[in-house]
Amino acid sequence: MGFHRADAWNMAEKISLRRLWNAAKVGASYGLTRLTGRPIQWGLPIAVSIEPTTACNLRCPECPSGRRAFSRATGHLSLSLFQKTIDQLYRDTFSLYLYFQGEPYLHPDFFELVHYAHRRGLFTTTSTNGHFLDAERARRTVEAGLDRLIVSLDGITQEAYAQYRVGGRLARVQQGLQELAYWKRRLRSRRPHLIAQCIVWRSNEHQLAEVKRLARRWGADEVCFKRAQVYDYHRGHPLLPTRPHYSRYLQHPDGSWSPRHPLLNHCWRLWYSCVITWDGIVVPCCFDKDAAHRLGDLKTTPFADVWQGAAYRHFRRRLLKGRKEIDICTNCAEGCSVWI
Repeated sequence: MGFHRADAWNMAEKISLRRLWNAAKVGASYGLTRLTGRPIQWGLPIAVSIEPTTACNLRCPECPSGRRAFSRATGHLSLSLFQKTIDQLYRDTFSLYLYFQGEPYLHPDFFELVHYAHRRGLFTTTSTNGHFLDAERARRTVEAGLDRLIVSLDGITQEAYAQYRVGGRLARVQQGLQELAYWKRRLRSRRPHLIAQCIVWRSNEHQLAEVKRLARRWGADEVCFKRAQVYDYHRGHPLLPTRPHYSRYLQHPDGSWSPRHPLLNHCWRLWYSCVITWDGIVVPCCFDKDAAHRLGDLKTTPFADVWQGAAYRHFRRRLLKGRKEIDICTNCAEGCSVWI
């Protein structure tokens, strides 16, 4: 993502001395970890992802929500659990991502979640497939104080778009971007910074220049292209782009495929961020989509106790010893340039 003045100003407003000190502690502890090989963790996470819901209206084939393939429980985040969690974090944590799996706008109290985090001074971001951004929701998005909104725009023809966004309608996404741009102008707001995000697939890799041009015309402040993650990549995948530059994976002479960068036995994500599922389970990162590695439960344990707890220390120790032995790490983009 590039530099944009309004987005940078929105971020600058969230800076405080306490948050800077927390970020310094997190960075120093990670640096010492790299030097010593021992898991040292100071401070609280700089960024946290909290999952509003696992529900989704689309059937994207490489997404657990889209495939309806979760083994964990599904549901909506309770407002009380969200508020309790934010109250434990906001003094030190800088950024809140209101998404993990599912479509955030399907949460019945989505705007209350955003507004509460905004009042606590967090830099708020969410990601949507864009199908619920009618005039009312677009207006409420601006009024709630959301700082950054990522809207999925995976193609500029319905045929290309629907190859991955199964059940989706490109015209609805276009309308949503236009509604948001209109309400930003009408309310004279620089929030949210609108990012049209295109995951590069075989179906749209020839459309990227047009995606950028049309997204700008429809009201996006920024257009980003993202390399796609797939689950079964070992023998290639029909969705992967044909041009190697656009792929997270490389093909070998024997026909097999692997992530384009080797796994290293360290990971910045485990020090600066974490993910919290809709029902309060803390997991290491966004690659643990089924919450297989449960590091704590915020319904019963304060966040700081989970973050510094035995389960987290054990997981960080395992990571430093060998990431290849941890299932969620084997398809990870850490160290790989995801954005193009």
